[in-house]
Amino acid sequence: MIYRMRVILDTETDVIRDFEIEATATLEELHDAVSQSFGFAGNEMASFYRSDENWAQGEELPLVDMGVGEKPLNERPLNKILSENENRLIYVYDFLNLWTFFVELIETAEKDHLKGYPSLIFSHGEVPETPPAKNFIAKEDFDENEIDEKGDLEEDEFEGDQFY
Repeated sequence: MIYRMRVILDTETDVIRDFEIEATATLEELHDAVSQSFGFAGNEMASFYRSDENWAQGEELPLVDMGVGEKPLNERPLNKILSENENRLIYVYDFLNLWTFFVELIETAEKDHLKGYPSLIFSHGEVPETPPAKNFIAKEDFDENEIDEKGDLEEDEFEGDQFY
């Protein structure tokens, strides 16, 4: 089985890539397919995040083994991560520049054994030379008085163990 994926770069203009990838491919292989289809080398830090129908960013699916003792997420097959009901991911490439992509499983199909995967099947739009600016909004309950003159949080704002 293959997944037909649509990937949209978060920009003002439409930059879209559709490709087919095997359902048993890993997140690492999806990372390679997405980064290459948009012209990136694929050598920057990147991560996937679960998403809902409104593209709200959820649980991180890191590409780097975080040492928690389980099988690294980057080695899990897509068919264990994506389904008909959970079919969206957010992909962030290059944490310094924050290239952000919306990744959606648009349909499944039978594998064509004469075809190599992943396979780019549609391309629209040009990737801008610089990443779009991101606007970060602080939490609504953020209190500026919690920050001292050096820009650090006041000591009494920390809970739990203190590290020296």
